[in-house]
Amino acid sequence: MTIPIIQSCMRLRCHFFLILFFFLDHTASQSQLYDQEHAVLLNTKQHLKNPSLLSHWTSTSSHCTWPEITCTNDSVTSLTLSNLNITLTIPPFVCDLTNLNHLDFSFNFIPGDFPTPLYNCSKLEYLDLSRNNFDGMVPNDIDKLGANLQYLNLSSTNFAGGVPPSVGKLKQLRELKLQYCLLNGTVAAEIDDLSNLEYLDLSSNFMFPEWKLPWNLTKFTRLKVLYLYSTNLVGEIPENIGDMVALEKVDMSKNNLTGGVPSGLFMLKNLTALYLYANGLSGEIPSVVEALNLVDLDLGRNNLTGKIPDGFGKLQQLSWLSLSLNRLSGVIPKSLGTLPALKDFRVFFNMLSGTLPPDFGRYSKLQTFLIASNNLTGKLPENLCYNRVLLNLTIYDNNLSGELPESLGNCSGLLDLKIQNNEFSGNIPSGIWTFLNLSNFMVSHNKFTGVLPERLPWNVSRFEIGYNQFSGGIPRGVSSWTNLVVFDASKNYFNGSIPQELTALPRLTTLLLDQNQLTGQLPSDVISWKSLVNLNLSQNQLSGHIPNAIGQLPALNQLDLSENEFSGQIPYLPPTITNLNLSFNQLSGRIPSEYENSVYASSFLGNSGLCADTPTLNLTLCNSSPQRTSKGSSWSTGLIIILVVVALLLALLASFLFIIFHRKRKQASGNSWKFISFQRLNFTEFSIVSSMTEQNVIGSGGCGTVYRVDVDDLGYVAVKRIRNNRNLDQKLESSFHAEVRILGNIRHTNIVRLMCCISNEDSMLLVYEYLENHSLDKWLHQNVKPLAVSGAVNKVVLDWPKRLKIAIGVAQGLSYMHHDCSPPVVHRDVKTSNILLDAQFNAKVADFGLARMLNNPGELNTMSSVIGSFGYIAPEYVQTTRVSEKIDVFSFGVVLLELTTGKEANFGDQNSSLSEFAWRHILIGGNVEELLDKDVMEASYLDEMCTVFKLGVMCTATLPATRPSMKEALQILLTLGEPFPYGDKNFGHHYDDIPLLKNSKEDTRLDVDDM
Repeated sequence: MTIPIIQSCMRLRCHFFLILFFFLDHTASQSQLYDQEHAVLLNTKQHLKNPSLLSHWTSTSSHCTWPEITCTNDSVTSLTLSNLNITLTIPPFVCDLTNLNHLDFSFNFIPGDFPTPLYNCSKLEYLDLSRNNFDGMVPNDIDKLGANLQYLNLSSTNFAGGVPPSVGKLKQLRELKLQYCLLNGTVAAEIDDLSNLEYLDLSSNFMFPEWKLPWNLTKFTRLKVLYLYSTNLVGEIPENIGDMVALEKVDMSKNNLTGGVPSGLFMLKNLTALYLYANGLSGEIPSVVEALNLVDLDLGRNNLTGKIPDGFGKLQQLSWLSLSLNRLSGVIPKSLGTLPALKDFRVFFNMLSGTLPPDFGRYSKLQTFLIASNNLTGKLPENLCYNRVLLNLTIYDNNLSGELPESLGNCSGLLDLKIQNNEFSGNIPSGIWTFLNLSNFMVSHNKFTGVLPERLPWNVSRFEIGYNQFSGGIPRGVSSWTNLVVFDASKNYFNGSIPQELTALPRLTTLLLDQNQLTGQLPSDVISWKSLVNLNLSQNQLSGHIPNAIGQLPALNQLDLSENEFSGQIPYLPPTITNLNLSFNQLSGRIPSEYENSVYASSFLGNSGLCADTPTLNLTLCNSSPQRTSKGSSWSTGLIIILVVVALLLALLASFLFIIFHRKRKQASGNSWKFISFQRLNFTEFSIVSSMTEQNVIGSGGCGTVYRVDVDDLGYVAVKRIRNNRNLDQKLESSFHAEVRILGNIRHTNIVRLMCCISNEDSMLLVYEYLENHSLDKWLHQNVKPLAVSGAVNKVVLDWPKRLKIAIGVAQGLSYMHHDCSPPVVHRDVKTSNILLDAQFNAKVADFGLARMLNNPGELNTMSSVIGSFGYIAPEYVQTTRVSEKIDVFSFGVVLLELTTGKEANFGDQNSSLSEFAWRHILIGGNVEELLDKDVMEASYLDEMCTVFKLGVMCTATLPATRPSMKEALQILLTLGEPFPYGDKNFGHHYDDIPLLKNSKEDTRLDVDDM
């Protein structure tokens, strides 16, 4: 018995030591692995130049306690180094963390090609490299990331090329995100091998060539999210898309899709969002609707016909419905009015008819109701604002009639009331006059009656009530409308005088009070109307003198005071006026010389007391000298003969001297000068040419030299000399003639004034008004004071009010070129060096050498080559050389970014610019305030600066169609302080992880196309 017991004890002892051995060996291995991983992480910190945000990574602390690290069984399995401002490459040894399965380097500035050392991370399941500065191609061997990879995010980088076939070998991949890259290749058909894919986003790769869906969609049975927004996708949407039964969100908007809307889309039980807007889809909308979980449906901006399906009334979850900008007809189904979740209803610009469903707004918290430009009749639904959350009521251009519902008077949050061009009658509900947030009050061309109350919405920017039947006087309370930009009260029954309080509106650009019964004199103090462009007071009974202060309005472009009872002489009027009408008054005296031009032939009719020095205007000729009496005529006749003889002798002598001088000058110059004047001038070509000396040079560039010349009566003028020689091609001469042709035909206070042009065989001279404060770039980017500022040479900061004034001025000039000139003019070289400033910092657009007239407005004009300045050139101009107004909008957006950030247009590395930097900052969710120029940023200006920055981002959108027009951009600048006005629903609505450009009320998509 003793021996078996001893043997048993020995076996137990062996097992104990064996277990102990393995335990000690495992502990040693774990300790060794820990030390190895700790060293890798500390080396990573050192490789990244010890960023301050990783200061807690020390040799004495456990790395498993660091917030960027996740450990499993004491080994690193997750490394998250997101949003640390990393500017260096990913450490090549990071895969020495052998158990790493989760790696996140997003929201940094990491440069270079795709980091192929990551192929060594054999257990990697999750990889996020988004929002970085990677470039190069998506690698053809990307499958080397391993068979375990489930999540791959390369979005918002500079990767180009296409989606390579090797991506199909990542069999376990569930999410693939490549949105906002620079992909310009094709999507490999092998992508349909990703049978486990649940989320696919290739959106906003604006450089995609035209491509079709190459895949067998039936293989994507697990796909829940499919985003192909703005990728130049063409062809038809396959009908078998209805076999993708797991689909929840689909966005194929802003492409070139044709054909019909597949009925299978409306059979998907799980579908919650469908965006197909801005394509070329045609045919009728499928009538069978079984996708009962739909929340957002946008089919706007297509060519759809037929009726709105009755089946939409079954979509009890539907919150957003946009069918605008199609060719839909018929009536709006009554069932839509009872949808309980409907917040946003948009069907504007269709051919819908009939009456509106009476229950709209009664059962849902309706916020947006846009039905403009249809053929709708009848009354507005009584309960549109039943839940008191309506923000936008846009129903203009219909045949709606009756009185407005009283419930509208309870919509205290209403921002936009646009109901013009209908048949409405009666009084405006009294509550509307008290709305604090109302920005656009546009009710013109209806049959409204009543009087204006003394107090009106203080925040209103557009107050348009023309062509109605309002009566009474203009209330003195208008002085509180400090944000008012447009005041249109034409053709009503207003009486009494124009109140002095109306002159206290500094942002006013348009004042139309024509065709009323106004009496009395014009207020004399109109000097505060610094932004006024259009003043029309015609067809009233106004009397007295025209105030001299009108001559001090710097932006006035259109002035119509005709058919009144004004008397006295015509005062000095600003040279910016291109449309002038003072006809049928009681004016007297001499016509100002600058208006003795056939352009103004109909501007002074019906004023019997007016005379002109020339017969151009078909007015009585002024008698410039008194008649002499016959007394003393005998000796005066002799005196006249003597004077004539002396004059002849002097003329002969002058001719002799002139011939000698001319011959010498011709020998020196080789030819004579040709002088073309665009206004009455008191100098000749010789006074200009003789002053073009070296000491008068103030600038030079690729197009020539600029001189400052002192001339009598005018002070200084600026002379640009374009010298011609045999080594130069015809581009400079073409530039000269383009500038003469365009500036000789347009006149605007925010466009530099061309006085004359002078040319001979050797040189071409352009003579402009002289701007004391030179160009904007000197103020923003050069650390010197312009000539208008005396004192020591150092940097002088241009404060924000002046910058905003400059932005508005430039916008006014470009808006005039794009929208008021016929044909429109495109500048093609808008930049801060071509924006000149006068002594009061009024901005004037200059240098029209590259400008082009669009002979066919709305069509693209193609140039033979791209000319412009880096950082300001629109991407579509580089790619296609096609010219439209939107290339100026892009350049203007860059100027706005310069004004708000203080950075130059080429800010960034050699391959990027300020506009790209700003877009990237927005996309990664950066705080706008971080980019603003600290030299001018104050709390009181912060909102304005943020709005102008956002407008700059909008103007520099890659797709031209998504940029605002210059008229829209100008409107935003003139109405600062209001919520940012653009938007369908949000910006990049499907990017849930991208911070949005937010409206103070709600998220906005910043899309001007559906305005």
